[in-house]
Order: sequence, then C-alpha cells, then structure tokens
Amino acid sequence: MKTPKQKFRLYEDLLQAQKQAFLEADITGGEAQQVVELDQARVGRLSRMDALQAQAMSLATGRRRLQHLQKIDAALGRIKEGDFGDCLGCGEPVNPKRLAADPTVTLCISCAQALE
Repeated sequence: MKTPKQKFRLYEDLLQAQKQAFLEADITGGEAQQVVELDQARVGRLSRMDALQAQAMSLATGRRRLQHLQKIDAALGRIKEGDFGDCLGCGEPVNPKRLAADPTVTLCISCAQALE
C-alpha cells in the first residue's frame, strides 16, 4: 500500500516546480519595485508616472506571488502530514480532477460552492 506521500508524489513535484518558478520570478521582479526617481531634471513627468505605475503593478504582483507561495507551502505541508486531498470543510476527499487543476485547493467543490 502506498503511503500518502508516495500517493501524491506527482502533486508534490508539481507544487515544487511551481514554487521554484515563483521564487525565480520574485528575483527578477524585484527590480521593478525599486524606489522611483522623482528628480524632474533627470526624468520627465510622464516617465515618472509610467515608472510609478510599473512599480505599483510590480508590488501588487509580488503580493499575489507571496500569497500563492503560502498556498503552495501549505499544500506541501498537507502532503507531508498525510492530509493532502482531504477537504478542510467536510473531510471528504477532493476530486482528483480538481486537485489536478489546482493542487493548492483546500475545499471540495460542494464546500467551495457553499462559501460563495
């Protein structure tokens, strides 16, 4: 009989790959989050506005990336603990197709619909 970790090895590999991709994107996205130069003699008004907008978008993307990394870490923790694939709402198994679409989900479709 397979242990829970062996049973969900595919999901663990997928989650680890997603985590690595997010961490690499975080490294490259840090440049856009740098402080915007406000010296009008060096940078025009429209260029500063573009830079501020790019900075705001980069910060928002970084926050979403961090939230998703937290979901990935939580899913990896559930694999380690043997709780992966169980709905946190009702305790029933989450449909494998739902897990394949998003291995970070924590609720079965019935519990997720009840929350909406």
